[in-house]
Order: sequence, then C-alpha cells, then structure tokens
Amino acid sequence: MPKEETNILKQLADGNKIVIQELYTAVFPKVVSFILKNKGDRADAEDIFQKALLQLIARYKVKSFIIESSFEAYLFTVCKNLWRRELNKEKKRVTNDAVVELSREEDDMTMAALEQEKWELFQEKLNEISDNCKQLLQLFFQKTPYKKIVEKLGYSSDNVVRQRIFNCKSQLAKLIKKDPRYNDIKEL
Repeated sequence: MPKEETNILKQLADGNKIVIQELYTAVFPKVVSFILKNKGDRADAEDIFQKALLQLIARYKVKSFIIESSFEAYLFTVCKNLWRRELNKEKKRVTNDAVVELSREEDDMTMAALEQEKWELFQEKLNEISDNCKQLLQLFFQKTPYKKIVEKLGYSSDNVVRQRIFNCKSQLAKLIKKDPRYNDIKEL
C-alpha cells in the first residue's frame, strides 16, 4: 500500500477528526448520490458510510491489507458493496406477518468484511489473466449478449464466445483457488 494510503488508514483508525472530515467531504457526497440512485435515501447513505469506516478500521486493527487504488476510491467501493449487500438482504427478508430475526450488527459487519476480502481477491486475480480474457469476462459479467460480444471482439460465433468464456472463467477460478487466502475466506 502506498505510504500515503497507509497513513490515511492509520489516522482513520486513530480517530483523527481532520482525516474523517476530509473523507466525509470527498467521498460521502458520491456515496449519497450512488445510494439515492439505487433505491436508498440519505439516512441509508449515512449508515452505509459509517459501516464502511468501521469495517476499514476493524480490518486495519486485525490484519493489514493492501489498497491498490486511491483510498477514496477504495472507500467508495466498500460503500457500494455494502449497499448492494443491503439491497440483497432486503430481497431475502420474509415480508409476511412472521417475526423475522435479523442478524446482529457485529455478525453483519464481519460478513461484509469477508465479502470485501473475497471481492479484492477476485479483482486481483482478474488482473492476472490475459487482457483478452479480462475484457471477455467483464463483458460477460455486465450481461452483454453473446451476439454483441461476437461483434465487439470479432469472434466467429456465439459458440466460440461461450467456449472462450468458459475457459477464461476456469483460468480465473484456478488462480483464485491457488491463492493461500482462498481457504481463509471461501467458507462464506
């Protein structure tokens, strides 16, 4: 992690009010905008931002980790992932009159941190495969139709694209499973 990013993380963990205020000024408006565009409100954005900060502090205090991008971009990504997780939880909740027991906040934070670690491992390994595979999988993950992929990347048919995607996914899975961190986080 670049020294500046490490310093921000350390100062955040130490409760440095200036750093926290700078993060609120720089990142929070982007988080609010993202959440408002994705079925949330300002209160949701405040909750998510707080959870993201607490998650980063907890992870920093327990185990060091590397931030490959800028700290602000990383924090925004953590917030986006937490909000997507909240939306997925809402989908899974039973909405009838039965009492629904919600998970404890600490368990929720732990799961979010582990999911973030999984995402980071996935992104790291995605960057290790060939540029062609990376581009193909990014289009696939964006749910781009096979016919558009054929046109965009110049493959001869949908079947060739399907086979290539399968091979690229297999390469990515092998890289992920070979990483020693995989066994620590796969149990999610």
